[in-house]
Amino acid sequence: MDPTPPTAREGLRHRPRQWQADMFRTVVEVSPNAMVMADAQGRIEFANARTEQMFGYGREELVGEPVEILVPERFRAAHPRYLRGYFEAPEQRAMGAGRDLYGRRRDGTEFPVEIGLNPLENGGERFVLSVIIDITARKEIESRLQASAAELARSNADLEQFAYAASHDLKEPLRMITGYLDMLTVEHGEALGPQAHDCVRHAVEGAARMRALIEGLLAYSRAGTRAPELGLVELELVLAEVRDNLASALAESEGELDADELPVVRADRTQMLQLFQNLVSNALKFRTAQPARVRIRASADGPFWRFEVADNGIGIEEPFRERVFGMFQRLHGGNRYPGSGIGLALCRRIVERHGGKIHAESSPEGGTRIVFLLPR
Repeated sequence: MDPTPPTAREGLRHRPRQWQADMFRTVVEVSPNAMVMADAQGRIEFANARTEQMFGYGREELVGEPVEILVPERFRAAHPRYLRGYFEAPEQRAMGAGRDLYGRRRDGTEFPVEIGLNPLENGGERFVLSVIIDITARKEIESRLQASAAELARSNADLEQFAYAASHDLKEPLRMITGYLDMLTVEHGEALGPQAHDCVRHAVEGAARMRALIEGLLAYSRAGTRAPELGLVELELVLAEVRDNLASALAESEGELDADELPVVRADRTQMLQLFQNLVSNALKFRTAQPARVRIRASADGPFWRFEVADNGIGIEEPFRERVFGMFQRLHGGNRYPGSGIGLALCRRIVERHGGKIHAESSPEGGTRIVFLLPR
């Protein structure tokens, strides 16, 4: 035999068979995963050191035994059938796709595993090399994450229910306060001095702001607690209703609302009306001294419809473009720009509940452009 070592190009196939076998056993032995080789009858031919550690058997106890010794008792009867099926079409693949797999230790305890199967052949005999990974730690982490997610969802649901109940229950006493203030003004207005009239006016304005806040909280809570009632929604008709609802605001701002032809989407119609009305209303509210101009654009963007609502208003500085979608976030004083600070938070909730995304950016007209995606 030529003692000259083979070149890198020739590869390991030119090495002596014994050398290859020794190298194979060395690699398998030092593997961090358990490795078990079995023949076509399911008898264990070889097990590495990690197998001993993982299952608690010495390898002398495993060699020659059926591989089912490592399988929980409740799965043993079916295992030979799976083994025969594998040898009928041997290939490198994961075992038990879509099923939870478990190993059984010598002491009878079970643990979750992942198993990769690799076909081997030697001298006309067929074998399968199983690579076994103990995933106990991963399963524990997944379980803790699922429990945390469930607890968070339950906590959020409780908070939303509380917000809904609190907002609903606050409406009645607020109506009573407003009613008594109106009665005081009508029946005793002449007896009230200028200072008293100012107090009553401030109280009525405060009640109006509180009513708007309560209505916003109720809308936000409904959007989170009620599943969208999906159906085919003609956004052209939704926008026509928005125009009617905001006719006074459009006239007051000398506003112009221009829109592309809008598509039909699968969505909750009531929430689509809230979404477009909030965005157009904001565009009219946060205007400069110039007449308000609102442009709505719609285009296909992969699996989504992309919508843009752009205005020529006062704009939103870049550091605040994410913050404005939070609850009760207001960048300006309530005297100049009244509102509850809930509108854009509600828009985000509606869009995300429909499987989309929303963000703010600068508009070519110098104001703000709200961009959102809805599934097509």
